[in-house]
Amino acid sequence: MIKKIVIDKNKNVPGYNDLIKDLVDTGYVRVNMVLEPGEFALRGAIIDIYPYNQSHPLRIEYFDNEIDRLNSFNVHNQRSISSITATEILVKDQWHDNFYAVSSVNEDIVSDIKAGDYIVHDDYGIGYYQGLVRMVLRGYEGEYVYIKYKGEDKIYVPLDKLHKVHKYSAGEFEPKVNALYDGVWQRVKSRAKKAAQELAADIYLLYKIRSAQKGFAFGEDSLWQIDLEKDFKHEVTSDQEKAIREVKRDMESHRPMDRIICGDVGYGKTEVLIRAAFKAVQSGKQVAVLVPTTILAEQHFRRFDKRFKDFPYRVDVLSRFRDKKEQKIIINDLKKGKVNLVIGTHRLLQKDIEFYDLGLLIIDEEQRFGVFHKEKIKKIKSNVDVLSVSATPIPRTLYMALTGAKAFSNIETPPKLKKPVLTAVSVFQDSIIERAIFSEIKRGGQVFYIHNKVKTIDVRFEYLKRLLPGIKFAVAHGQMKENELQNIMFEFFNNKIDVLICTTIIESGLDVANANTIIIEEAENFGLSQIHQLRGRVGRTDKQGYAYLMHEDGKILSDKARKRLKAIKEYAVLGAGYKIALRDLEIRGAGTMLGHKQHGHIVSVGFELYCKLLEESVNKVKSPITRNKPAFFINPEISVYISEDYISAADERLAMYKRIMNLNSVDKLNDLISEMIDRYGSVPDSVRNFFDYVREQLC
Repeated sequence: MIKKIVIDKNKNVPGYNDLIKDLVDTGYVRVNMVLEPGEFALRGAIIDIYPYNQSHPLRIEYFDNEIDRLNSFNVHNQRSISSITATEILVKDQWHDNFYAVSSVNEDIVSDIKAGDYIVHDDYGIGYYQGLVRMVLRGYEGEYVYIKYKGEDKIYVPLDKLHKVHKYSAGEFEPKVNALYDGVWQRVKSRAKKAAQELAADIYLLYKIRSAQKGFAFGEDSLWQIDLEKDFKHEVTSDQEKAIREVKRDMESHRPMDRIICGDVGYGKTEVLIRAAFKAVQSGKQVAVLVPTTILAEQHFRRFDKRFKDFPYRVDVLSRFRDKKEQKIIINDLKKGKVNLVIGTHRLLQKDIEFYDLGLLIIDEEQRFGVFHKEKIKKIKSNVDVLSVSATPIPRTLYMALTGAKAFSNIETPPKLKKPVLTAVSVFQDSIIERAIFSEIKRGGQVFYIHNKVKTIDVRFEYLKRLLPGIKFAVAHGQMKENELQNIMFEFFNNKIDVLICTTIIESGLDVANANTIIIEEAENFGLSQIHQLRGRVGRTDKQGYAYLMHEDGKILSDKARKRLKAIKEYAVLGAGYKIALRDLEIRGAGTMLGHKQHGHIVSVGFELYCKLLEESVNKVKSPITRNKPAFFINPEISVYISEDYISAADERLAMYKRIMNLNSVDKLNDLISEMIDRYGSVPDSVRNFFDYVREQLC
C-alpha cells in the first residue's frame, strides 16, 4: 500500500485521476464537503483533501491535468488560507479507523435541515422538509423548498421567501404537523407571539435599568498594556482580536459593560480576559475572577500571575487550597486595596468579602453557578463592568445574547496550529483502554481517565493498575482533602503522573499541554456540553488530541441515554460548542431556559421561530418605530437557480441560497462570488446570470 502521496505544484504531480486513485487506495473517503482528516471531495476541477498529518485541509485545482492552484483552507469557513508549493499526505494508522474529528463548520456553509426533518414556515406552520425541487413555471426555471403538510397539503417555497423557513427543534417533543387551511397555526403562532412580547418587555426592562446606570470609563491602552500583549506567545486570531476590541470599547464607555464571550474550548478566551483585567488594574480598579472549581482557580492564578509578574500589581487566589490564615490575610488586603486582582471560587461570594474599589467582574463558566450564587453575583455586579465567558453558554444567557439584550462576542476561529480532536465512540473494552493509554505514554504524553463515581473510583484505580502494570496512576476528586488534591494536581501538571483517574473536577478550563488523550467512562450519562468541555481538555496545542467515549452495551441503555449517545456520535463529527449548547438545550427541554410559562410556546412553534418572535419583540420594545428591511424580490419571469453540476449537495445549495437572499451590499455580493470561485471553481453562466439579477436589486 502507498505510505504517502507527494504533491508538487512545480512538477505537476500527481495528475487529477492519479490523485483520486491514490486517495481511494490509501483509505481516504469521498464526501460532499471536507470536514475531518481522512476525507476528500471533488468539485469539478477542484479536489479538497484533509490529510491526517496536517492541521488544515488542502485545495488543489487542476487545469487539464496540471496543478493550477495548491492552497491550504479553513474548515470552518471553507475558504483558502495560503498558497503551497509542495506537500506530503500520509496514510492513516488502522488503529484510528473509528475516530471522528471534532471540526466545526460555519452554519452559513451547510444547512442543518435534512430531508425528512420537521420544518416550520412562519405563515403555514410545521411540516416535513422534502428537499429542493427544480420546477419550471410559465416557462422559467427555478429551485424551490418543498414542504409536505397534513394529508395531501404541500407548498413550494420560492427563494425570496427562505427567511420564513426554519428547522423545528424543541427537545424531545414530536410536533403536530399542520394542515394549511384549518386556522390552527395562526392561533398557535398568535399566542406564542403574545408570550414573546410579554417576555421581551421584562428582558428590556432589565437591559434599560443597567443601561441607565453610570459606570466607570477605563482609560485607553497604555504602554504597559502594549508590553503585556506583546508577551502573548501565540498569534491572535481574527475573532480574538475582534472580541478584544469589543471588550476594550465597552470598558472605555461610561455605560457598565455586560458582555459574554462565547468561544469553543481551546480557542483563546483566557487571553481576552487577561487583557481586560490588565486594562482595569491600569486604571486603578480591582478585578475579581469568579470560577466554578478550585483547580481552575489555581490554574488561572498561575496564568494571570505569570503574565502580570513584570508589573507592580498583586494577583492572589481565594479557594480551599488556601488555609484559613492565608485566606484572612488575602481578604484583609483585598479590603485595603493591596490586592489588585483576586481569583476565586464561590468563596468570593461570601459575606466577609469586601473590595476596596472593584471595577471589573469576570465570570468564567457562568452556567456552572447555581441560582443562589447568581443572586449573590447580581449584588456584586450592580455597577461594575461584567465579562462572562463560556464555551457552552447557559440557554438564557445565549438567548439574551442573540436577542441583543446582552452584548455578545463569538470566537469561532481556532488557533492556527490547533488540530481537531479525534474522537472514538465505542462500547467499554479493556483492549481499547490499554491501547489508548500505551499509545499516549509512548509519545511522551499523559492521560485523563474520567470515572465520575467517587464511591468506586478507588476500585477503578486498582483495576487499571492490574491492567497496566508499570504505569503511574493517581486519583483526583472533589471530596479529597485540600492538600492531598493540590499535591496530586501539582504532580500531574509537572508530568510526574501518567494517568489521572478523576471525576469531572477537571471539566472547566483546565489546561495541561502534555495531556492529549482522554478516556470517558459511561459517556451516555453526560450532557453534550459536559462531553464537549471534557474533550476540550486535550489537543490544546499543536499536538494531536484523542478522546475515547466509552459506553455500556446499547441493549441495556435507557431511551434517554440512547438519545444522548446518538447526539454524542453526531457531535463527534460536527464539533462546535456553540451548536452543542443549542442541541443540549433541545435534549433537556427548552423550558428550563425561560421558565415553565414559556415552555409550551417554544414547543408549539419550535425554538428558532420562538427566538425570531422574541428578537422582533425586543427590537420593537427598544425602538417602537422600526422599518423592516424590504424583502428580496425575485421576478418569477426569470430563471433563478444554482445548477447541481456546480454545487451538487442540496444542503450546501440551500445554505448558499439563504446567504444570497440575505445580502445587503454589492461588496458582500462580490465577496461571496470570490468565495464560490475559491470553493467550487469558475462560476457557470446560469449562476452568473443569477448574480447579475441580485446585483441589480442591490444597486
